[in-house]
Amino acid sequence: QVQLVESGGGLVQAGGSLRLSCAASGRTFINYPMGWFRQAQGKEREFVATINWNGGRTYYADSVKGRFTISRDNAKNTVYLQMNSLKPEDTAAYYCAAARSFGGVAPKDYAYWGQGTQVTVSS
Repeated sequence: QVQLVESGGGLVQAGGSLRLSCAASGRTFINYPMGWFRQAQGKEREFVATINWNGGRTYYADSVKGRFTISRDNAKNTVYLQMNSLKPEDTAAYYCAAARSFGGVAPKDYAYWGQGTQVTVSS
């Protein structure tokens, strides 16, 4: 089992920035590729970004490419999502998740999930 706890969400104006963190505990964090998803009210959960075990490979949804950056610090068992140039359409609950292999973009590709942190972007 891997336990994941997100933090860093909040209310920000359009054009602003936030950095989300996801702290992991339990099984060895370094073994898991990690991802971020988001779910807006009334919509399905959607892929945002993923990172491999050592941070050497990343992949982003087109909607966030160039604005968001995923990173990880294996010494701290933490994965981050730096979000810049935020838009109202980025408003959602953001979830981190741990996968068994790199490259998955569907929720079913991820085995462990956090409880989410809310990001609200005002116009």
